[in-house]
Amino acid sequence: MSPKPAGGGKDTMTAIVQHGYGPPEQVLKPGTVARPAIGNDDVLIRVRASSVNTPDWITVTGVPYIIRLRSGLRRPSTPVRGTDVAGVVDAVGKNVANLKVGDEVFGSSWDDTLDNKAGAFAALSVAPASQLMRKPANLTFEEAAASVMSGLVALIAIRDVAAVGPGTKMLINGASGGVGTFAVQVAKAYGAEVTGVCSTRNLELLRSLGADHVIDYTKENFTCGEKRYDVILDNVMNHPARATVRVLAPTGVFIPNSVGNTGGLLAGLPRTVRAILMGKGSTNVQPVKCVVDHDNLTALAALLQSGEVKVVMDRIYPFGEAAQAVSHMLEHHARGKIAITISS
Repeated sequence: MSPKPAGGGKDTMTAIVQHGYGPPEQVLKPGTVARPAIGNDDVLIRVRASSVNTPDWITVTGVPYIIRLRSGLRRPSTPVRGTDVAGVVDAVGKNVANLKVGDEVFGSSWDDTLDNKAGAFAALSVAPASQLMRKPANLTFEEAAASVMSGLVALIAIRDVAAVGPGTKMLINGASGGVGTFAVQVAKAYGAEVTGVCSTRNLELLRSLGADHVIDYTKENFTCGEKRYDVILDNVMNHPARATVRVLAPTGVFIPNSVGNTGGLLAGLPRTVRAILMGKGSTNVQPVKCVVDHDNLTALAALLQSGEVKVVMDRIYPFGEAAQAVSHMLEHHARGKIAITISS
């Protein structure tokens, strides 16, 4: 039976603790850490669920090694991973007026570094009130937690970076992953004509999400096609950037959004950097940044509550199998999101 995160004394709590860098099963173990402190503008959350994102596995593996200069040479200075969070408000800081104890919330404890200060793979987590809002009633805690980073990246890329509208021809590479499954649905909600690129086993999934066209990358290289796209969102970067922009319309927008889902971080990072450098020339290259604030969370929640966008879950792991959840993401073949149930 998987351990439950209910232990710990008055000043401690149970969490999944990272003891070093390396394979998740070796360095992530259930343990006890200090309870997080709450500031005047913060919310203490009794965590019900979290999800796995790229910053989690990067920090667990410690690759590329340069990140250790910031996160810690031998082990991360903050030992608990997880930024996406869903749970119940346990306490609020004195400046917090929009949330109260007992509210069901979702959002992020992300602090714009590789190491968040109060990770969500734990019984309790702290997040700024500005990065939380009430959970849509039609979502489970796992679905809500899984929607935050990936859903916001997709929303911001489509709504803000590319200004997608009715008739926009958009190609999404890596359309069956976490960001990709959200992007297909958000783009359709904004009126785009969507082409999704995925493997054979995920073609029907993309069609069910509303994709107008699907390309099986095991049989066809989209960079060699004749069709041109107004927007390309590349979540994989498994082709050289110059090959990808060949199928970009002259006034189109190329959004590189990956440090390497194929072949690991070091495979995709150079291509991402080269793509960004291309933006200094005639190609419109626009990276996307996940901005967690009340306005963006409200827009995401509206899409989720309306049913226009649903959370595609690959697998939900129990608390004691958080290491396996991170390993699963490291395989880079998840269909949608990977969530972790922290408590029930």
